[in-house]
This record gives sequence, structure tokens and C-alpha cells, in this order.
Amino acid sequence: MRLSDSEKAKAAFQIVFSIVVIAIIFFLSDKIAEFQAYGYAGAFLISFLSAATVLLPVPGWATVIALSKALDPYLLGVAAGLGSGLGEIFAYEIGNGAAKLIDKNDKNAKMVEKYGMAAIFFLAFVPNPLFDVAGLAAGALRMPLKKFLVAAVAGRILRFIIVAYFGAWVLAQF
Repeated sequence: MRLSDSEKAKAAFQIVFSIVVIAIIFFLSDKIAEFQAYGYAGAFLISFLSAATVLLPVPGWATVIALSKALDPYLLGVAAGLGSGLGEIFAYEIGNGAAKLIDKNDKNAKMVEKYGMAAIFFLAFVPNPLFDVAGLAAGALRMPLKKFLVAAVAGRILRFIIVAYFGAWVLAQF
């Protein structure tokens, strides 16, 4: 498949834009904890930013546990899951722009290709440090963005609700 010049330019823009945003987030990562003071909105932002750092680990779940003592665990899980799921759009966009660079033999890529939204939901739900590869694969495989986001957000919301309730239970013991 041969790409037109405008398609090549769009793909390059997707990759460069996402990498610039990721670099900014990474360099400002020491300031991310300051968002905790904003409650649910802070949990959303921290989770969004930590998920947006493609292949660079920034543990947003630690904030969810820390905030679970002061905030309602269910609403905290929803806010953090929504932020985390939406933050995965950067991996998707890089994959969409770099479709030819994705290793289609990767386990996550094979799962996404075979099971679609169910694979994205599952990989977003379970603690999976390589979920970004699933996002890259979803973009590279041209999974519709709406389907990707629905599955990623739903998986992350469920995951963060469980993390928040666990955090609230653990912190109540002290």
C-alpha cells in the first residue's frame, strides 16, 4: 500500500505531536503529584498524564491509592479510569501513524487483531506494563478510535475502582 504525500505528512504529524506531548509530560513528571490537591479532577489529570507517557512508566495508580482515604473510592476509580483510558490515545495515535513499524507478532498485537475491543478491555483492566503496545497495535491495525477508547476507558475504570476500594480498605487499617 502506497501512501500519498498528505497521508505521509499526517502520519508524521501524529507521531511527532504525540512524542512532543509525551516528552513534555515526562519532563514535568515531578510536578504531577501537585494535582492531588484537586481531588477527583486531580486524579483524572494524573491518570491521564501517566497513561500518556507511552512506554515510560509513571505510576498513576499510586495516586489513586493515596487519594482513596479522602475521596469516595467509586468516584475516584471512575475519574482515574476515565483519565487513564483517554490518556492512551497517544499510544493509539503513534501506532496509527507508524502502522508499518509495529511488530504484528507481538502477543498484545495478536490479541488486539483477533479479539478487538474485548482484548483492549482485558489488557486495560489487568495490570499490564505493556498496554501501550496494545494501544500502538490498535492504532496500527486501524481499530476505530471510538471502539478503542470505549474499551480502554471501561477497562481502566473497572481497574481503578478496584484499586481505589483496595486503597481505602488498606488505609483504613492504619
